[in-house]
Amino acid sequence: MNLIPFLICFPFVVAVFMYLIRNNKIRNGVAYVSLGVIMATAAFLLVDFISNGARASAYQVENELVEMLILIAEVGLMFLVVYQCIRYKKYLISLLSVVQTLLVIWLEHFGPVIADTPQLYLDRLSMLMIVIVAFIGGMITIYAVGYMHGYHHYHTEFPDRRYYFFSLIFVFLGAMFGLVLSKSMLWLDFFWEVTSICSFLLIGYTKTDEAIQNSFRALWMNLLGGLMLAIGIASAVFQMGLVDIQSIVNNGLIIPIACFAFAALTKSAQLPFSRWLLGAMVAPTPSSALLHSATMVKAGVYLLLRLSPALSGTMTGTMVSFVGGLTFLLASLLAISKSDAKAVLAYSTISNLGLIVACAGVGMRQTIWAAIYLLIFHAVSKAMMFQDVGAVENSLHSRNIENMQGLIYRLPRLAFIMLIGIAGMYLAPFGMLIAKWAAFKAFVDASNPLLIIFIAFGSSTTMFYWTKWMAKIIGPPRVDTPLRDVTKKNEYASLYIHAFFMVVICLLCVPMSKYVVLPIELDLFGSATMTLDSADIMVMVILLIAIVVLPFICYLGTKRHKRKHVISYMNGVNAGDNKNFIDSFGEEKQLYTANWYMMDYLGENKLLTPCIIVSAGMLLIMMCLIIGGAV
Repeated sequence: MNLIPFLICFPFVVAVFMYLIRNNKIRNGVAYVSLGVIMATAAFLLVDFISNGARASAYQVENELVEMLILIAEVGLMFLVVYQCIRYKKYLISLLSVVQTLLVIWLEHFGPVIADTPQLYLDRLSMLMIVIVAFIGGMITIYAVGYMHGYHHYHTEFPDRRYYFFSLIFVFLGAMFGLVLSKSMLWLDFFWEVTSICSFLLIGYTKTDEAIQNSFRALWMNLLGGLMLAIGIASAVFQMGLVDIQSIVNNGLIIPIACFAFAALTKSAQLPFSRWLLGAMVAPTPSSALLHSATMVKAGVYLLLRLSPALSGTMTGTMVSFVGGLTFLLASLLAISKSDAKAVLAYSTISNLGLIVACAGVGMRQTIWAAIYLLIFHAVSKAMMFQDVGAVENSLHSRNIENMQGLIYRLPRLAFIMLIGIAGMYLAPFGMLIAKWAAFKAFVDASNPLLIIFIAFGSSTTMFYWTKWMAKIIGPPRVDTPLRDVTKKNEYASLYIHAFFMVVICLLCVPMSKYVVLPIELDLFGSATMTLDSADIMVMVILLIAIVVLPFICYLGTKRHKRKHVISYMNGVNAGDNKNFIDSFGEEKQLYTANWYMMDYLGENKLLTPCIIVSAGMLLIMMCLIIGGAV
C-alpha cells in the first residue's frame, strides 16, 4: 500500500520539474524516466495486489499536513479559476467554482460531524483504472514528446510552451490516480476538480480565440458537474454523516446518488454536455487522446460504475440509461456528417461513452460486464486512433478523411495501424462489438424497448461511418506521389504498443473476462456470470484471423513490385490513367469520388441543437422527479 501515495504524489512532483526545466532535451529525458517510474510503480502495485489475493484494502492518511496541502490547493484552484474568468470577462463561471469550493471547505472544517472514513481504497476496479491511466496515459505522453516537437515546427504561429504543456499532463495523470483511488468523496471531489482545471488549460493551450472559447465551455460544464458533486456530498453528510462512496451506495441515498450521477454525465460528455468534448479538438492531438481515452472522460464512467449497484430499477438509473442511450444514437448520427477525422473520433467517443453510461444506468450484472469491456477496448483503441490521426495530419497536412484516399499505399505503416484501430471500434471479435452484443442481450432481458432501439440503430450508424473511413484508406490513391512520413520513433513506439495491446486483449478476451471483468462484477454486485460461451469464442477466432490477415495483405500490396495496376471501369471512357475520364462531349475531366456525409440531414446545424434541447429538458424533468420523490 505504500506505493499508492507515491503513485499519486510522484506525477505532481514531476510536473513542477517539467515547468521549471526550459531545455527541451533535458525535459524530454526527465519525462521518459518519470514515465518509466510511473509505469513500473503501477506494475509493482498490480503484482502486489494479485499476490495478496486481489483483496480490496483501505488506506488511512493520518498526516494533517496532507489535509492542509489539499485545502491550500483547493483554494488555489478557486483563485486560478476566478483570475481566468475575470481576465476573459466570464464572471458567472467563477461563481460555480467559488460556491463549490466554499461548500466543500465548510463541510470539511465547520459542518456536521463526518464519520471517519479511509481516504484511499484499492480494489479490482480501481486497479484496472490505474493500469489504463499509467500505461495508456503514459504511452500517450511518450508520443507527445515527439509530436509536440513537430507541432511547434509546423505551427510557428503558436508560442512554444512545452514546459507548460507537459507540466499539465503530469498533473493530469496524478489527479486521475488520486480520483480512482479515492474512497472519501471529499478527496474524490478535489481530484475531480484538478482534472477539470487541467482540461480547461490544455484546451486553451494555443490561446487562439476559438481555443479560449472552447476551454471556457469545457470549464463551466465541468464546474457545474463539480458543484453537483459537492451538493451530493453535502446531502450525504446532512442525512447520515457519510462521505464514504460505498456506504452511500449501500444505503441507497437517493439525492446524493442522483447528484453524483449528474456530475458523471457532465464529465463523460453526455448530452446536453457533449459540446465541451467536441471543442477539445482545438488542442494538440496528445491532449485530445488523453481527454478522450485514458483520463478525463473515464472519470465520469468510473463514478457511474461505482454507483451502478444502486441504480438498478430506480428513477436515477432510468435517467442515466436514457441519457446514455440517447447520446449513443444521436452522436453516431452526427458522426456520419463529419469528414474531419478528429471530429469523427470525438463523436465516436461521445457515442461509445453513451453506451457505457446506459449500461451503468441499467445496473444489471450483464450490462456492467459490457460496460467494463467497452471501457477497456475504448481506452486502447481510441488512444491509438487519436495518435495515428495526429501523425497522419503531420505528414499529409490534412485530417480530412477524403484526403486519406489510398492511405495504405502512401503511408502504409500509419494506415495499417489506423485499420487496426477502426477494426477495434466496430468489428468482431474486438471488444466493442462483443460488448454491444452483451448490452443488447441485457436490454432485451430487462424488457427495455427504448434502449433496444437506441443500441440497434446506434450500432448500425456506427458501422456506416467506420466503413466509409476504412474504404477510403484501402481504396486506390488519387495520386501516386509518395508522402514523406515525418512520424518520429517515439511516436511510432506508442502506436505500435497500442496496436499490439489491441490485438492481444482481443486474443485474450476470454481470460480477460474470467480474470478481470468477472471479478470486478463480483466486487460490485456480490455475484458474477460468464457471458461468453464456446460458440461465441469460435466465431471470434475465425473473425480475428480474417481481420488480421486482410490488412496485412493490403500492407504487402503497398510494395510497388507486387502492385497490379488496374484500370477502373467507367462506362468505357477511362482516359487510361485512372485519374480522368472522357465525358459525353469528348472532353477530358478529372475523376473524383467522395463519400456522402448527409450534411443536409445529419449536420450539426440540423441535429445538434434539437438534441441538446431534448436531452436537457428530459434531464431537468427527471432530476426534479428524483428530488421531489426523495423529499
